[in-house]
Amino acid sequence: MTRRVSDLLELVELEEKVGGWWHRFITRHSEERHPDAGVRLEQVQHLLGIWFRALGGDSALEIAGADATSMNVRRNLLQRMAGTHRRFQLAWRDDNALRLPPVIDTFPDTDLNRNLYLWLAALAAMEEPGDSDPWFRHNQRLTLAALERYPGLWNRYQELVRAHLQQHPHPQKLPVDERQQELAIREALIEPGSLETLPAASRPPAPVPLWLHPNPPAPTVMPAVEPPADPEANRSRSRELEEVPRKQTEKADQPESDRGLITVRMENIFSWGEHVHVDRGTDDEEDETRAEEVARDLDKISVTRQGKAAKTRLKFDLDLPSESEDDLVLDDGLLLPEWHWKQRRLIPDHCRVVELIAADAEPIPLPERLKKTATRLRSQFQALAPARTWYKARPDGTEVDLDAYLRYRTDRASGCNVPADNLYREMRAGARDLACLLLADLSLSTDTWISDHARVLDVIQDSLYLFAESLAATGDQFGIYGFSSRKRDPIRMHLIKHFDERYSGRVRGRIATLKPGYYTRLGAGIRYATEVLKVQGAGRRLLLILTDGKPNDLDQYEGRYGIEDTRHAVQAARNLGFHPFCVTIDPKGNDYLPHLFGSTGYVVIHDPTELPAELPLLYARLTAHQ
Repeated sequence: MTRRVSDLLELVELEEKVGGWWHRFITRHSEERHPDAGVRLEQVQHLLGIWFRALGGDSALEIAGADATSMNVRRNLLQRMAGTHRRFQLAWRDDNALRLPPVIDTFPDTDLNRNLYLWLAALAAMEEPGDSDPWFRHNQRLTLAALERYPGLWNRYQELVRAHLQQHPHPQKLPVDERQQELAIREALIEPGSLETLPAASRPPAPVPLWLHPNPPAPTVMPAVEPPADPEANRSRSRELEEVPRKQTEKADQPESDRGLITVRMENIFSWGEHVHVDRGTDDEEDETRAEEVARDLDKISVTRQGKAAKTRLKFDLDLPSESEDDLVLDDGLLLPEWHWKQRRLIPDHCRVVELIAADAEPIPLPERLKKTATRLRSQFQALAPARTWYKARPDGTEVDLDAYLRYRTDRASGCNVPADNLYREMRAGARDLACLLLADLSLSTDTWISDHARVLDVIQDSLYLFAESLAATGDQFGIYGFSSRKRDPIRMHLIKHFDERYSGRVRGRIATLKPGYYTRLGAGIRYATEVLKVQGAGRRLLLILTDGKPNDLDQYEGRYGIEDTRHAVQAARNLGFHPFCVTIDPKGNDYLPHLFGSTGYVVIHDPTELPAELPLLYARLTAHQ
């Protein structure tokens, strides 16, 4: 009996091996890919960003990976047996990004695959928002525009067309209606603009990798997701996934666990599938590796609100649009406008900012771990302070101004009736004609752990300590504020140090009491800081913004909307003569900060632990010629 069971297990194992061999064989022969010549998006992403913007593309768009989409195209026998050629990675452009295939291995030549990336970026740079032309005519028009505006692309385009037509289905092997469709596409590729309409057919045509997506995925409208009531619930394992294309999402209600029984044994289902709304308690996946596999495999991820904390958190991009904003006009608090980029207008009185102060903050000394660094920085910054100088001919002072007194006596002796004032002088410390406001992002993301011993917020607090210690040594005017938001009412502005306030232990106490807030409505934060700087009398006013990510909030303030509002606020500050400068620890900051602050208006600190020491030195460089 034991031998029979052993033989049976060996047979099953052999069957599985043979099945695996067959699957790999049939898949390899059905695929029309060339992985050895493939080019990955991250290899050329930086180049594509420069190329896209140089050709006139929207500078607010980032370069991102495109998810594969299903297309019901004709497949041959091998492809049907292998189950391939059902999903394709094509390029498209939306409000937030230019989305390109994560890998292009269409051609057997690496240069051709790289040129295809460049061509797709050039094609997308010609696209205008709101274009409603059909896919067939639209891509021809974009092709003509790119070739007419940049004739140097013509040879590269012809090489791509020749290589592509060798791989596209041969017209004679297709049914009559699909044959007419294929011939029309070939003619449109060879002579862009020669045809207006695509002949109808029973199936859609084979994908055209040289063109933009015929029907790009549209994000599903999702409600806002409130942060958990218990901040400690966020202390779970968290890791950011690499090389995961942006996933589509759909809204799903959280199933109730007390609404009856289900007769299906879920342990009999050995594959991950899409969300089905059933009355089954939600199981949290404790295995981080397995959770990652699920996130990579699913095409559309269902998102719901759950009251309990997750054991494992994975970070990757979702097409998760914000809920529609409300239209109520607020009438209390400090009201600020907001820029609506689609309407191209400033919405008045759209946000309310509430200024808060930690009234229970007790004066504390500088933390022991920072004293050595603070001493070194203070000695360096004291060199920036102007030398003490004599202020002469004053109505009062510490001693008589001999020069003024001699002039007075000489004038009196010569018969001049001059008043006996302005005969004193005093020694004063010099002051630079400069005021700086440091605005710190205190959003929920600052609760992220960057090491075993420190969160982002801990690093920000240390940075504020050392920044204040350094500027106090120069005598420069400075103020410190922190902010976070949850929708447009209220935006919480934490006063840490006012311009008229002396740096003291109480200021350090306020820094120590800072806690993570919610979200980052950065445009409103910058506008509020601008209002504070307006009343400062300094000749040069610097606005330093310390953040760890993109602008975002629960309502429409996400993606392009938040980016454009922030950019508008920065430009408004510059128009007033202020100098906004952003310091970020976001490793992806180079993707969007040039659009917000310009190429010289920001810096990315790649190692967050270096921020406390780097921030004061950065200030010294920015104000060196003051």
